[in-house]
Amino acid sequence: MTEDLRDATAVFQEVRPRLFGIAYRMLSSATEAEDLVQEVWLRWQTTDRSVVVNPGAFLATTATRLAINALQSARVRRETYIGPWLPEPVDTSADPYLGAERGEALELATLLLMEKLTPSERAAYVLREAFDYPYAQIADILQSSEPAVRQLVSRARKHVTGERRTPVSADAQKALLTTFIAAARSGNLSALEKLLAADVTSVSDGNGAYRVARQPVVGAVRVAKFLAAISTWFWDDIDVQWATTNGQTAAVFRRGGAVYGLLTISASAEGIDQLLWMVNPDKIAAVS
Repeated sequence: MTEDLRDATAVFQEVRPRLFGIAYRMLSSATEAEDLVQEVWLRWQTTDRSVVVNPGAFLATTATRLAINALQSARVRRETYIGPWLPEPVDTSADPYLGAERGEALELATLLLMEKLTPSERAAYVLREAFDYPYAQIADILQSSEPAVRQLVSRARKHVTGERRTPVSADAQKALLTTFIAAARSGNLSALEKLLAADVTSVSDGNGAYRVARQPVVGAVRVAKFLAAISTWFWDDIDVQWATTNGQTAAVFRRGGAVYGLLTISASAEGIDQLLWMVNPDKIAAVS
């Protein structure tokens, strides 16, 4: 029994990054993804492993089906969230693709778009685009047919890519973020407006925290004025450090040595089109 459990542990640890990557992309929460992976481990221990032909496929199937169920209940819980809800950032400095073949469906902006997909569309999209699973295997996981899965992936792909502009390079994104922070600190309206796309959206996730905007701010002029207004107090005693979250450079804000928040941006040739501020302390624990 000890040797059998040792073998089971070795198999599980080998595919664990992939299981977490699937769960995180499905749930947009590192905390919930960790809990789900732990549940997969518990089920793996009690499974008759002698009849499992492909352990990796079995574990991925278990993780995906649990994630679909968890996503349905998570959406119900988010209905009581105060203010805008954003995905929980995850540190990708050690694993840029988070256990995947590619980095797809990992950026916070993409995860936000995926919130509009059905659980089955989201699962099919994640398994195909990020992990390059064959359509036939996805059909087995989702207990569907291959043609139906192809339709799920096609609909999801059109929705996600149709609402996103072509992003700038990683270096350009970091440069824009650096320049933006300098302009935001100074409260320079003209400098801010030059960096922002005309339809830029600023979203703050604080779950009701004091002095955190509870509605998105939309439009270059409005966002610039909002940032200029809060520049008189927001940046007091703030130290900025850099981190790699969700495959992108993010700014980590520290105040008094403690992590206060995190900012990431998405940008295209038109400028910064999305500012995502995470100031909910429960959702930046992993980054801090």
